[in-house]
Amino acid sequence: MKFYLGAILLVLFIDVTFQEKNNKSKSSKAADRCFCKLKGEIDDCTCKVETISDINNNKIYPRLKSLLSRNYFRYFKVNLKKPCPFWPDDSRCALKDCHVDKCKEEEVPIALKKGHDNKYSKEAQNKDSCEEERELGALNTSLSDESKQAFKDWNKYDESQELFCDVDDESSAGMEYVDLLLNPERYTGYKGDSPHRIWRSIYEENCFTPQPDIGYGPSKKNSPSLCLEKRTFHRLISGLHTSINIHLCYDYLFQGNNIGYGDVGKWEPNIEEFKKRFDPKTTSGAGPQRLKNLFFTYLVELRALAKAAPYLEQEDFFTGDTEEDLSLKEGIKDVLSIIKSFPDQFDESKLFAGNPVEAKLLKEEFRNHFRNVSRIMDCVGCDKCKLWGKLQTQGMGTALKILFSGDDVGPDSTVNAHHKKQFQLTRSEIFTLFNAFGRLSKSVHSLEKFKSLLNDPM
Repeated sequence: MKFYLGAILLVLFIDVTFQEKNNKSKSSKAADRCFCKLKGEIDDCTCKVETISDINNNKIYPRLKSLLSRNYFRYFKVNLKKPCPFWPDDSRCALKDCHVDKCKEEEVPIALKKGHDNKYSKEAQNKDSCEEERELGALNTSLSDESKQAFKDWNKYDESQELFCDVDDESSAGMEYVDLLLNPERYTGYKGDSPHRIWRSIYEENCFTPQPDIGYGPSKKNSPSLCLEKRTFHRLISGLHTSINIHLCYDYLFQGNNIGYGDVGKWEPNIEEFKKRFDPKTTSGAGPQRLKNLFFTYLVELRALAKAAPYLEQEDFFTGDTEEDLSLKEGIKDVLSIIKSFPDQFDESKLFAGNPVEAKLLKEEFRNHFRNVSRIMDCVGCDKCKLWGKLQTQGMGTALKILFSGDDVGPDSTVNAHHKKQFQLTRSEIFTLFNAFGRLSKSVHSLEKFKSLLNDPM
């Protein structure tokens, strides 16, 4: 009897061990598939993926994370009420009905208190839910009286400066401040036809036809090769799209089993969602290239900060708190010194370097395409998604402005505060530049977590 019992236990142990090894083997293979292109040189650049990961994860990201929590980079002035300029509002869940004024800092979204159908469980994560989108997509716009007074002082200070250009929507009646720390970029449940229409319009109507290996968007095996400028544009947009998707996968809501007993769920990485978006098996082979495009976009915005470093080092970063402003300036100089020391900067002088007439036309086409992409963000049907989409496209637009401004372009060129008649950055442009790069920085940092989870899911 003891022999048979021991044999049964041994079989069960072997079976469990086999299952664990099998699960780890499958996950390891998924990691190999997803990250297969994250090594070696980045397309059209000399910099290596490993170099960016190292300097970002160990030096840049920790510093940026601290800086972006400071008041100067915390409150985003934005117009979320602009109508879509391209098509009528088609949000199937009428997300514009999310009255952001009702959100308070201490409140827990009602969607987290409900869920008798356990609709946020891992088993039901793909279930369609308008209420899920409406609640998770709502913005928290609560601001303290001290913050409101501070904004008045900031505006007075800005108005006294000699600004180079108008900030988008600055004179609009719909402009308002939003606290980014109360409205993090994460999963909102925004899915279906509305977001698909957004990205379809970006890739099919406002992005250049890509080669098969570029990432998102339509691809044709026999499509003609794109010139460097058009490849750059598509990789920039693909990298932005990838970054957004990584944030949605990294901060994903899972509901617990003790509904009604104070369990409001957990925000944590969703491995299955990550694989769905980046595993070559579920993306027709495009997932790994999408991840690689993230590093390309990161490198471009890193170069913009390096080029603008002399200008940014002279900024006051005014909030009215002298001690806070001095501390922030020191933090800015610290992170800029690291960025400037990066050895393999993106070389913008290779762009628009051909025939002057053709280059001018191509640059204008490039600019118009990007302007349309930024306008499409007003068509997003989820307030939080719109908030972060507008911030990141404006930040990228600021980076492009920096790269192609100044007396010359190239790895050694700079723009500085001594030439303000030729070049000027507004508070909003500086704000979105740093925050947009912060999003890319966090995405690159988050990949290490996903790689670890895929290699060891237990």
